[in-house]
Amino acid sequence: MSQKRFYVPGFNDILQLIIDKITLKSDIPDMNSKQIKPPVDKSNLILGNAGRRELLAWALFDFANSGYTTVVQTTIFSAYFVGVVAGAAQGVAPGLSTLLWSLAIGTANFIVMISGPLIGAIADHRACKKPFLLISSLGCIFTTALLALVGPGDIGLGMVLVTLSAIMFASGENLIAAFLPEIVPEENMGRMSGYGWSLGYFGGLLTLGICLVYITWARQQGLSETQFVPDTLLITAGIFALTATPTFLWLHERAIPDVWDKNLSLLQISYARLAHTFHEAARFRDLLWFLITLGVYQSGVSTVVVLAAIYAQEVIGFDTQSLIVLIMVVNATAAVGAFICGHLQDRIGSVPTLAITLFIWIVAILVALFSSKPAHMWVAGNIIGLAMGASQAVGRALVSKFSPAERAGEFLGLWGLVNRLSAIVGPLSYGLINYLSGGNHRLSLLSTLSFFIVGLSLLFKVNERRGKAAALRPVLLDYPAGAEIPEKWQ
Repeated sequence: MSQKRFYVPGFNDILQLIIDKITLKSDIPDMNSKQIKPPVDKSNLILGNAGRRELLAWALFDFANSGYTTVVQTTIFSAYFVGVVAGAAQGVAPGLSTLLWSLAIGTANFIVMISGPLIGAIADHRACKKPFLLISSLGCIFTTALLALVGPGDIGLGMVLVTLSAIMFASGENLIAAFLPEIVPEENMGRMSGYGWSLGYFGGLLTLGICLVYITWARQQGLSETQFVPDTLLITAGIFALTATPTFLWLHERAIPDVWDKNLSLLQISYARLAHTFHEAARFRDLLWFLITLGVYQSGVSTVVVLAAIYAQEVIGFDTQSLIVLIMVVNATAAVGAFICGHLQDRIGSVPTLAITLFIWIVAILVALFSSKPAHMWVAGNIIGLAMGASQAVGRALVSKFSPAERAGEFLGLWGLVNRLSAIVGPLSYGLINYLSGGNHRLSLLSTLSFFIVGLSLLFKVNERRGKAAALRPVLLDYPAGAEIPEKWQ
């Protein structure tokens, strides 16, 4: 492929200058100077471990950003946007407000799906995951706070801010995940990922709980939704900023910048790395096969996250208060599931643990499908929570195990890409079936069930041992086409 295809006169030079400014090593203080620096082998593979404080700092980021998804995307602001910002009182046609909300979230997922691998490649190449993580975090915090300005009729402003905040949130998810291979050895990745997801669910639960306490007080004072909902967004942004601080104080970046050709721009290098990643599909076949598997079952997970509350309300008859309590319970059981499976996968392996988890998902969806009273839905909700925390923790850890340490950001960017694609495909399939069937939510739920069944069947083709072995081999970026490759690396 010609190098000129990647060159954009002027733009690359500006981008290069910006990246240089935010990734200078002299600008990043060593907040963990007492820690012994990890050894590095000739292939730039980081072999050291992080201390307890640094591990906690990494996990606390999951705690910090989970309040955003719980309050903004799942419960308070999503309902506020559909019912008040773009409600019937604003002259919006029935069903259009839900479509507009879905488009805002879908647009964000699409943008991150495209940009995630590119950002990951740049972050790996310049060893600048931490500066990028700071930028994405500040962006999410700032745009979440700005959502407090959105009131009745501010549809365009609300959609833009939601889209921007979701882009920043998802980019941060990719970047924090890319630190995992640097801070723990392979045999502890599952446990550490489980700790992160577990703390994340507790973080979402805490943020939602504080907001609900405030809402209860505000209603007792006679305040309306347009008065107290904006305050909950400020609370969410504040909690994110406060609890993410330890991550930037104590998490240490161990990656080493690559030597690069000054005649090439960062965009050229990044696209070349991405092209090489896909070109090496045969060597990383278990990683790529798992990403396909992940894309299928995660479509089901994404559907449940977005539409479980709607199903409980429309089919079972849950009121708003019951829905909020249900979501809080799901978060609590999800934290338990992430914690348990984080340990389990280090004992029996990630693939067997994920298979058990997907089976639990199938049981949970079947219970919800045949539920006819609230008690049944409470059972389904608890099972869903257990399965949700477990499947997300296992998925991230397995991708980390299959990723070479020096390219973790790039491969975790692919993990983020798959998650974003799933967040589009799953809810969209549910919505289309629901629309075409005249509002038949049980029929729509069958599509969600199929994602988990197909995902489980695909998982059996993933060889965990072979995938981990491939990740330990050096990445052969410098070998030209047709060159002889050492037998030990083949």
